Amino acid sequence: MELIVTKEATLRAVLVGVATKDQTAEQLKEYLAELEFLAHTGGFETIRYFKQHLEQPHPKTFVGTGKLEEVRQYVEANNIDVVIFDDDLTPSQLRNIERELQKTIYDRSLLILDIFQMRAQTSQAKTQVELARYEYLLPRLTRMWTHLERQRGGTATRGGAGEKEIETDKRMIRDRISLLKEKLKKIDKQMATQRKSRGSMIRVSLVGYTNVGKSTLMNMISKSDVFAENKLFATLDTTVRKVVIDNLPFLIADTVGFIRKLPHQLVESFKSTLDEVRESDILLHVVDISHPQFEDQIRTVEATLAEIKAVDKPTILVFNKIDQYPEPPEEEWKWDGEIHPAMKLGDLEKTWMARQDHQTIFISAQEKTNVEEFKKVLYAKVKELHAIRYPYNNYLYPMPEDQE
Repeated sequence: MELIVTKEATLRAVLVGVATKDQTAEQLKEYLAELEFLAHTGGFETIRYFKQHLEQPHPKTFVGTGKLEEVRQYVEANNIDVVIFDDDLTPSQLRNIERELQKTIYDRSLLILDIFQMRAQTSQAKTQVELARYEYLLPRLTRMWTHLERQRGGTATRGGAGEKEIETDKRMIRDRISLLKEKLKKIDKQMATQRKSRGSMIRVSLVGYTNVGKSTLMNMISKSDVFAENKLFATLDTTVRKVVIDNLPFLIADTVGFIRKLPHQLVESFKSTLDEVRESDILLHVVDISHPQFEDQIRTVEATLAEIKAVDKPTILVFNKIDQYPEPPEEEWKWDGEIHPAMKLGDLEKTWMARQDHQTIFISAQEKTNVEEFKKVLYAKVKELHAIRYPYNNYLYPMPEDQE
């Protein structure tokens, strides 16, 4: 995952990660690459990684004191604005690190929250993100805290603020949280009414890791114009479109992408948005087969679906981006920390991915490869459920071989 610096990337950042006994050096490398992509999406220019191997993160400073001193010397010497940690920091870790580095500190959750805030378009999404962000910030306010200013558009630190001002901030945040929760209850009722009013049609939801091509696939199926971009969380607000294949209509929803270590506050705040997934009849689990850690991404999505009680739905596993699948450069390569024989795409299609409970299909939404086969698979699944649920509808016919 290579960072491409644009004019948006104005603040210079370094990234810090720890490889613990439960996380290999190879996994840490991939996680930091993803964190760099997150930082770029959030408008930061990544200058350097800092890595450390520990049994577990240091309880006071996340990394060891020697590594923290190394980071301090580097940020002072290289005009670094922000230090971003790949895991969540406790309130005490945050205070200790800020005191030592005298810089703005982000952890992974706060970075994701900031990106969600930038991406939110509808009133519902904006309210959900603001609530999640304030619930995250409340226990972490310090005298150097800058993120409330970032929300208002500034970036300067609040070095002169004292404990009394922090308590005032906390009281204001608690009041704001109460207001946002009440507002969200009203919005949730409106959205629930909308979902109930959609009539007797099968509902399909696109789910998957962020940036796997869900919006591109949505545009291809529905011929709509859903925003798609090569950045994480390009789609945040759920988009629902009516689709007709042959004479069979159904609804398809493009939902927010999942990611490792998704902040708990976001999952909680977005549960009403994720109701679209929970109440759907069929899941299209989209996977970027060109990504070196796609198996980890599958597990992350399945864990999130389990958390929102949507894991047992009929699912079609859609392996996307086959046009970008890399040819194996050597005789063997590493997957999921294990050595596997080198495989071409045709070999992969015959492995466990094509022989599991979920039906699988291999496509390229961008290049429209295997699109007709994909439509036939989706049509058959929708028709099967539709015939069971709405047996008296008389417009079900076999899909013609040349159906587009």
